[in-house]
Amino acid sequence: MDSSGINALIAAHHAAQSHGGRLRLAAPSPAVLETIKIVGLTEVIPCHPTLRDALAA
Repeated sequence: MDSSGINALIAAHHAAQSHGGRLRLAAPSPAVLETIKIVGLTEVIPCHPTLRDALAA
């Protein structure tokens, strides 16, 4: 996960919001989760340990 990945997630978040939806991440790898925590993206895009958890949120 680098800045391109972060920018892609931000763009997807904005696209989902503009259509009345929400973006949630399911089971991100530990490296991806650490990166998005460092940049504060978990405050905007919730991360869940499983797909079932993400869908239930």
